[in-house]
Amino acid sequence: MKVTSVVLTEMGRPRPYADTRPVEVLELDLAAPRAGELLVRVEAAGVCHSDLSVVDGSRPRPLPMALGHEAAGVVEEVGAGVHDVSAGDRVVLVFVPSCGSCAECSSGQPALCRRGAASNAAGELLRGGHRLSHQGSRIHHHLGVSAFSSHVVVDRGSAVVVPAEVPGETAALFGCALLTGTGAVESTVSVRPGDSVVVLGLGGVGLSAVMGAALAGADPLVVVDPLEAKRELALSLGATHAVVAGSVEEVRELTGGGARYVIEAVGHEQAMADAFAMTARGGATVLVGLPHPSRMLSVPAVQVVAEARQVLGSYMGSAAPQRDIPRLVRLWQDGRLPVERLTSAVLRLEDAAQALDALADGSAVRQLLIP
Repeated sequence: MKVTSVVLTEMGRPRPYADTRPVEVLELDLAAPRAGELLVRVEAAGVCHSDLSVVDGSRPRPLPMALGHEAAGVVEEVGAGVHDVSAGDRVVLVFVPSCGSCAECSSGQPALCRRGAASNAAGELLRGGHRLSHQGSRIHHHLGVSAFSSHVVVDRGSAVVVPAEVPGETAALFGCALLTGTGAVESTVSVRPGDSVVVLGLGGVGLSAVMGAALAGADPLVVVDPLEAKRELALSLGATHAVVAGSVEEVRELTGGGARYVIEAVGHEQAMADAFAMTARGGATVLVGLPHPSRMLSVPAVQVVAEARQVLGSYMGSAAPQRDIPRLVRLWQDGRLPVERLTSAVLRLEDAAQALDALADGSAVRQLLIP
């Protein structure tokens, strides 16, 4: 079938992308789903820093690539062997397809699925190969999803069924922003009532961490970001204090010498070092942001040992999507996770370059692209 997709043709072009046009909207050919796969009509897709990181070259991927990894849609066709999903189901798409059988999946760590990571790096689907092409040439898949499209074919392991009454524009945010942010405070660590928490970086993931920490009863809950509008939004979502970026000593004062848990959602080595400096003795620094592969993190080694500190990586919030997304949806239905407040704009696929510019300059939280 013919589909419309946002395709990245060259990494590393300078901003503004609205002028340099590293992405273009193309009509592609989409093959039918194979065994174990789904054809999904995309309703909405979130624009995330993981998309921007491919465009600016921080996360090199094979090109050309149909972008997008955070989305929701409606299943239109199921491949052979899929018995637990039906046409008409609304699904949230997640960016690590879980094979269910590797050592990581078998031990309850589907975010670290070996086969999923390998297929994502190759720009393929979990079961191998490509389903997208343009004039006979293959187009690579972004993280098994390629959600900036009218329709996608994904592996069954990339989809989580959610109730039909959840609007697609809301459901899309559960696949990356909410899953990663809340997972960092619930699964990577386990925030308890009265734990002090700091969140650095108030994009979609950071603000989701704020919502998760507030729900868990964190106190104080301090947020750090250079933009006043984002700090104000975080305060309205449950943060108790808000400071500008780089305010290490102020944060340490607010938390009585450092926080029990510090969540870094910036993706820069200096922010990671600041997060470590804001962490209390016996506390944990949780690193969520993805810096350029060449960047290195340096922390005082003696503090890790003598102060019993932990530095923890958190990919996809250490979450199990098939377990956690339905639970998060129920919390949203109960009014306890106002995820829709993360949406800063709803745009068309043709506006993808402008959306990437708004994300890069920090003015956007979560923009949605709709076909």
